[in-house]
Amino acid sequence: MAAPEFDVIVIGGGIAGVSAGASLAAARKVLVIEAESQPGYHASARSAAYFAPAYGSAAVRRMTVDSQAFYQTPPVEFASNLLKSRGSLFLARQNELGLLEDMATDQPGLERMSPAAIRAQVPIIHSNVVGGLFDPVGGDLDVHAILQGYLRQLRVRGGTLQTDARVLGLDRVGERWQVRCHDGVVASAKIIVNAAGAWADEVGRLAGLAPLGLQPKRRTACLIAVPERLNHGRWPMCVGIQENFYFKAEGAHLLVSPADETLSAPCDAQPEELDIALAIDRFQSVCDLPVDRIQSRWAGLRTFAPDGNVVVGADPRLAGFFWFAGQGGYGFQSAPAMADLICQLVRKEAVPRSQTALLAQLAPARLVR
Repeated sequence: MAAPEFDVIVIGGGIAGVSAGASLAAARKVLVIEAESQPGYHASARSAAYFAPAYGSAAVRRMTVDSQAFYQTPPVEFASNLLKSRGSLFLARQNELGLLEDMATDQPGLERMSPAAIRAQVPIIHSNVVGGLFDPVGGDLDVHAILQGYLRQLRVRGGTLQTDARVLGLDRVGERWQVRCHDGVVASAKIIVNAAGAWADEVGRLAGLAPLGLQPKRRTACLIAVPERLNHGRWPMCVGIQENFYFKAEGAHLLVSPADETLSAPCDAQPEELDIALAIDRFQSVCDLPVDRIQSRWAGLRTFAPDGNVVVGADPRLAGFFWFAGQGGYGFQSAPAMADLICQLVRKEAVPRSQTALLAQLAPARLVR
């Protein structure tokens, strides 16, 4: 029996693959293939779930800003309340004021905060924090609702999701790709979109491509208790100016992370005790709040290109092979704009002038040696 044919096969069922698949399905016959038993199993299920226009590289910030309207007024397939407003506060100690000035120069729209103003917003902040920058534009993302909305949109538009299908081979036969899994060829398509996250370079190798140098890095987080009297639900997300910790309200708890970036092989990442201890140490270096116990803990992989930017576009070495990877933990906050961009590139449509300058920064060609 001949394998089913598609216009596009997207490999990877995290937020990158599902958003790309749903967007492409508006005008193409699309299959999204996921190795695990459910979409969003790895990094997408372990996101900090925050929309931060001031966080990340210039390209990531641009795509995040371009995604804001989508989250504020989502399509009919999505829940209505995807983004709950919460500002972000970047904190600096005395020896970090130079970094604070650099950020203020790079992003002049951020509001300077005095030590008193910082502690008025977050009363547990230690007196060793002497400066800050506040961004009122940000918020908590409902990552489950976003992923389910894209899956619903994929189905409504006639797209297909296949789980429990780890890709073992990619064969170029004429002008089409044949995708092999454990039970043989499962489908073919003219175009492959590699959205495999931490496994993206491995998928590239299956197509015969030398790796781009994508680097999976472990990120750890935990939940700690907060006294009700502190009313912490109103606090902004707090981020170290060196991006070496962050914490934010998560229901009745605080989510705390050391913002670790530990190199890892692609895997089902698990938290390590040393990283949990580091999270608490960095938290308590700027906060006066005892931590008696950890409520829960987890880890996930965030994948980066060597230059820290996302990788989006056609591979210059092989026809019909596109990269959509290296999102570095910013996948949810930039998903709508990123999905639009990969659609335009796959369909060879004109890219908006506001994004033209970004293409060379994101193109896979910059990483090909």
